[in-house]
Order: sequence, then C-alpha cells, then structure tokens
Amino acid sequence: MTTNFAVTSKSADSGWVNRLFNAQAPSPEYQELKFALHRKLLERINLEVLSALGGERVRGEIRAAVAKLLEEESTPLSRLEKERITEEVLNEVFGLGPLEPLLQDPTVSDILVTTPRLVYVERHGKLHRTPVEFKDNAHLLRIIEKIVSRVGRRVDESSPLVDARLPDGSRVNAVIPPVAVDGPLLSIRRFRRDPIQAEELVRNLSLTEGMLQVAQACVKARLNIIISGGTGAGKTTLLNVLSGYIPEDERIVTIEDAAELQLRQTHVARMEARPPNIEGQGAIRIRQLVVNALRMRPDRIVVGEVRSEEALDMLQAMNTGHDGSLTTIHANSPRDAIGRLEVMVGMANANMGVRSIRQQVASAVDLFIQIARFSDGSRRITHLTECVGMEGDQVTTQDIFVFDKTGVREDGRVLGRFRPTGIRPKFYERLKSAGIQLATSVFQTAVEIH
Repeated sequence: MTTNFAVTSKSADSGWVNRLFNAQAPSPEYQELKFALHRKLLERINLEVLSALGGERVRGEIRAAVAKLLEEESTPLSRLEKERITEEVLNEVFGLGPLEPLLQDPTVSDILVTTPRLVYVERHGKLHRTPVEFKDNAHLLRIIEKIVSRVGRRVDESSPLVDARLPDGSRVNAVIPPVAVDGPLLSIRRFRRDPIQAEELVRNLSLTEGMLQVAQACVKARLNIIISGGTGAGKTTLLNVLSGYIPEDERIVTIEDAAELQLRQTHVARMEARPPNIEGQGAIRIRQLVVNALRMRPDRIVVGEVRSEEALDMLQAMNTGHDGSLTTIHANSPRDAIGRLEVMVGMANANMGVRSIRQQVASAVDLFIQIARFSDGSRRITHLTECVGMEGDQVTTQDIFVFDKTGVREDGRVLGRFRPTGIRPKFYERLKSAGIQLATSVFQTAVEIH
C-alpha cells in the first residue's frame, strides 16, 4: 500500500509542524492502518499498568510495541512512514490524536474542527484549512470525550454543549449531535506561553507609543478601564499587558470564566468560575465570585470578561473603593459597550431605572479602550475614549485617540492613521495628582500606517 500523505520526521526536521500545512490529507488506507495498529496495541498492552511508570519510560515502551507491530504488517512502509505512523499512534494513546501537531505549533492561535474532514486553524489572524483529518465522527467524539473527562466534565446527548480547558490553559468548546447537525464541532482557543509585551504591540502597530503612555498612566493612576471588542480581537491580550502596570505592592484579585490571564505580579489571588456538575448542581457563577472578591481585601479587581448580571456588581465595586479595576466586554464601539452594560445591569436588577443605570456607568468607568481585528488579521486599538459623565439622561464620552482606516493595499494590508483628537482628557488632573506627567505632544502626534 502507498500512503497518500507527505511524511516527515519530527526528529529529522525541526520544521515538521509547518510542513504539515503543505501536506496532502491522509488516505483512507493510511487511516485504517493507523487505527488497526491502535486496536492491536490496546489488545496487547495494559495501559493502566504502564501509566504507573514514568512518562518517558511509558512512551519508550509504547514506541517499542508499535515498532514490533509494524514489523508484523505485510504493508511495505519506508522508514519515514514508520516513524510518522508511530508518532501518530503515540498521539492517539497519550495526546489528542490528529490535533497534536497543531497544538505543538506556536503560531496557531485557534483550532476549529468543523467536520472530521474539515479542520481549520488561525495563524497570524488569518484562517487556513489544514490537511488534518479524523477518521470519522466517532474518532472526533472520542477525542472530545478525552478532553472533557480530564476536567471532570461529560458530553453526551443530554449535555451536548461543554466548555473545558487543556493543561496548557487553552480554552475548549465542543458541541455534539443532536445540537451539531453535521457531526461534533470542536473549537480550541490557544494562548501564548510567553505573554505578549507592550513593546511588541507598539512594534506591530496595534497602538502608538503615545496611546500606550496614556493607557499605562491610567492604570497607574487607578482609573477604571473597560476593554471592548469583538471575538478574537485581542481583548484578553491587551488586558494582560495593561495589568502588568499595576504596582507590585497591590493585592490583585482576578476572576475569570476560564483562567487565561498571565499576571506577573506576586500578590495575585486567582478565582475561576465553575460549571454545573453531572447532576446539574454546584455551579459557581462570575457574579458570586465578584461579590466574594469584595470580602478578600482587594486593591484591584480584574474580571476576565463581564457578560451577564455580574456587570452590576463590577460597577458597584468600581464605585466603592476599588479604583483601578479592569475588565473586558464584547462590543463594537465604546458607545455600544455602554449600551451592553445597561442591558446587563438591567438583567441583574429589573427595578433599576435607565437613568440610575447610566449614572452607575458614568460614575464607575473612566476609560473605554476599543480594539478590533481587521481583514488582514491585524489587531489595532481603534478608540481611547474617556467617559466624561452625564448630560441629561445620556452618558457623555469624548474620544482621545481614534484609528481611521483609509484603505487596503494590493497585498491586503490595511492602511490607516492613528489620530489624536487634540482633546486633553478630564482625567489629566487625576494623572497629575498621582505624580504622572505626560508631555503635551502625546495628545498631538499622529502615526500613519503605509
């Protein structure tokens, strides 16, 4: 049998993961051979006994067993093909099967399994189809069950939606039939092992040096900041960067749906929401954690994302002595973010009038930072917007910096201009009282992207 797959050796080629994207999809015969070896391996070896041994020793034992099984096969295979199939069988036993090469590629930020035959990844902000395939729906479902069982969750027809987290912190969402029409769906959002630095954001033209200085000063002066943007725009990444400017001598309490923040300070108390158990009991919501955080003597509260009733508790925390708190919200603009906050606070307390809700927002939030992902995959901060206060029944805001998109180059690169509006923010006096001096030129210098 000739396998219809470009075979590479991990040991022989350090770029084997990248070359995967140029390979052809595995043939049915290749898939069948791999699964036949896997079945034989499970029949001959007691994996429970081997699991008690050291990790590398176990892999060595399994590798030797697979090599022996390959020698018994009548199908002629080259040395590289044998190495490849051994590696894939090991991935089936110890890892997540066909997904392992993608999880080892640091340039992959999202893995999206649409059907067993359609696996996409996001690299550098752009989607690419990969040659990775699962044998069938049952194979994909087995990998999903492997992921969720590690965190004590289950997925079946009675509970077809599940969120989980991989050991490296990657966030996993899975949907199975009958909710998923064409077979199981799997999405994995990955995070960098080394947190992105502010200088890298400036170098990538996600914002200008002046915008960074203003944002940094706002964090140090304990202004309340909300980062808004769409899915995958880079809100959590920006939250990580800004939280790095919180002084080391402050106590920080972080609250997240899935632990993603990578704060570098020492005094950080981390909490994570908990989903319901198999019986549908025991869920711990973000709102409960925000309320509990107020009893933990925090200097700052950092919430990964507000998406529901916890918005009211977050605003009240900002208004009651926990200045300098940060969070993110899904919204297309700062004005939309205010509208979403109004809706979420209304969910928490239906008896609050619209004016009362807007007063809560206006008095709690000092700065909105809007971030967006563009068609070329780049992420840029499009607005630094100050929340000024109330004027009549409306929350008033003023833009300090904006990004104006001016066009698209032939190669697809988005052109534009980071433009200061020339307005000196009202919180400038708060910065000065905190001992922070910003040059006037910060609010006057524009940057073009060619």
